This record gives sequence, structure tokens and C-alpha cells, in this order.
Amino acid sequence: QVQLVESGGGLVQPGGSLTLSCVASGTIDSIYVMGWYRQTPGKQRELVAHITSTGSTNLVDSVKGRFAISTDVAKNTGYLQMNTLKPEDTAVYYCNAGIVTLGKRLWYWGQGTQVTVSS
Repeated sequence: QVQLVESGGGLVQPGGSLTLSCVASGTIDSIYVMGWYRQTPGKQRELVAHITSTGSTNLVDSVKGRFAISTDVAKNTGYLQMNTLKPEDTAVYYCNAGIVTLGKRLWYWGQGTQVTVSS
């Protein structure tokens, strides 16, 4: 059984920063990709950023230059550093990971963490 648990969300003023964490636990052989998605009411979940096991990253244009994605392989943990936050970044942020567990490649989602950018 593998679980992803996000943390680090909260209320922040425009221009502020937050760092989200995603910890993977359970029987994990390796994590080959980890991503962050966000969703607002009435809209589809959208990919914000992802990072592969080789360190290759991709960020959506709206967050380039403001957000950074990284991982700590030893800790099975991913991070989303969010700077210069804007009200339009307000959403529930979800961690998603492709994980090899007991020799099988499976996808997992975290439960989500709320980020609210407001003055």
C-alpha cells in the first residue's frame, strides 16, 4: 500500500510564498515521476508542474519563473516552491506520482491541500 500525503498549504497574501510537500510512504521500489496539479471549483484539474526521476522538469506557463518543483529521493518527498503568489493561484493542490511498487508501475494521488492567496 502506497500513500501520498501533502502538506504546506494555507492562506497567504499576494506576493507571498508557500512550499508544498508531498511524502510518499509504503512499499516503494522507486518514484519515476511526480507532479503537482491544482483544481478550483467547477474547473478541471490542471497540471502545474512535474519532475521525472532524471530531474527533468516541466511547468505550466502561468507559473514559470515563480514556482519550482524538486524532489528528495532519499526521503521519497516532492516539493513545490511557490513564490510571488497571485490570487489566481488559489486552488486545491494535489500531488500525483508514478511509483514502482512490488515491481508494478502504478499512479497515486494525494488528498489535496488548500492554497488561498488573498489580502
